[in-house]
Amino acid sequence: MNEPHLSIKIGLDAEELAGKSFPYQHDIALLDDVDLDALTPGDDINWLEDISLLQEDGQPAVFDRYSNSFLKIYFPIPAGREDEIARKVLMKHLTSGNSYGIQLKHKHAKFPQPQLGPWVEGSETVGDHYAPSVLEGWEKPTGH
Repeated sequence: MNEPHLSIKIGLDAEELAGKSFPYQHDIALLDDVDLDALTPGDDINWLEDISLLQEDGQPAVFDRYSNSFLKIYFPIPAGREDEIARKVLMKHLTSGNSYGIQLKHKHAKFPQPQLGPWVEGSETVGDHYAPSVLEGWEKPTGH
């Protein structure tokens, strides 16, 4: 009897959520315009120090906490620039609005906030008209 082969995967890739990869995952030249200092809200760049180059499925990657997924990097990373490149790839992803978590803000943000975060000046405000989702046909149990 042939049993189905099941694989165990712990992480989730940004490509799985989006159904595609993004050009800046494949071409380091597309990160030239990413200024990490300029993208830091206020004068505190310390939050970026927590972002480092990781590995996912044997591939260099950076973790996108907004979508709880890994964003793989498919180009050679120059030695000594690993964390800088990871940070630039992540910021390009966030400021482009490609992070699945950022896309979900339109429907699920519970308080007013810039859709693309504090990094993008003039970003659309979302969450100012939050209404909880209602599952059709579902009724709250009595006593709750």
